[in-house]
Amino acid sequence: MQAKTEADTRLDPFAVGKRAAVGATRGGRVESEHFVCFAACRPDGSLVACSGDVERQLFMRSSAKPLIAAVAVAGGAYERFGLTDVELAVATGSHSGEPYHVEAVRGMLRKIGLGEDALKCGAHPPLHAPSAAELTRAGVKPGAIHNNCSGKHAGILALAMHRGADPAGYLLPDHPAQVEILNGCAELLALARSEVAIGIDGCGIPAIAVGLRKAATFFAKLADPALFGAHWEPAVRRVRDAMRAHPDYVAGSARFDTTLMRVASGSVVCKGGAEGYHASAALEKRLGICVKVADGNPRATSPFVVGELQALGVLDEAQAAQLEAYRITPILNHAGTRVGDVRRI
Repeated sequence: MQAKTEADTRLDPFAVGKRAAVGATRGGRVESEHFVCFAACRPDGSLVACSGDVERQLFMRSSAKPLIAAVAVAGGAYERFGLTDVELAVATGSHSGEPYHVEAVRGMLRKIGLGEDALKCGAHPPLHAPSAAELTRAGVKPGAIHNNCSGKHAGILALAMHRGADPAGYLLPDHPAQVEILNGCAELLALARSEVAIGIDGCGIPAIAVGLRKAATFFAKLADPALFGAHWEPAVRRVRDAMRAHPDYVAGSARFDTTLMRVASGSVVCKGGAEGYHASAALEKRLGICVKVADGNPRATSPFVVGELQALGVLDEAQAAQLEAYRITPILNHAGTRVGDVRRI
């Protein structure tokens, strides 16, 4: 077998350490495999469990939304405009576009004095199929307000308006609101700004990339927001508690993040992202767990996350049983017959 070159190793997120995987089965055999890189950390950054290269920079995608929201809260935007914890929860989330999500984002925009045309996240149908069908029946074209990231964008616009910055151009990395967010995210991650790589997210804002260990350490510290220091503690605590109190606004009906937080009864705060990224804070265990599926396939995310949370003692058997549909997800053929499943292997 030909040895890997240095370039091959740099491109392989599993070049360091053991490998973990999720498999798709058929006829009792593993047909496909999705390799997973993850880090489970304590608040001091020490590793409890891991696979792959946990220092390699990986885009957090929507798992960074709690950090972005914390910067806006710490900056005074939520207090200035009287934004509620429900509105904060939807700003941390990737909502399903259900009517209550849409109304929450509209409420944010009303309070900051902007219309829906200020949202530059792009339009897509609600992720919640019945809500999307209802729009179709009503002859309503989906708008940016239905985008799963519209709450985050409304929160960023609130920060821009609070700072007296022109809301136009808020997607750009050099916009005053984005400069504040990027600097704040780096500080929350205990990194220099130069150590945070930037790309463009699916909704147009700057996307941050950091090592899984650093990201998992942030989520572990949610167990004790005082660890972030006096400036950040109140904001981080408010973000964490808003997500715990309103998990239905973080995702939505029959969505993994909402279901996991409900089943865990407030002991887990979690936020998934695109391309197979997922972050969890196990508050009672004082652990942060960040996961990245190597090929970006989201079907591998929930089976791995549920399995790892159970292995770490975060979920007991009864809780894991309530999440069985996410731990082992069925593969159905076109006739609706179950022919296999997706599970951790």
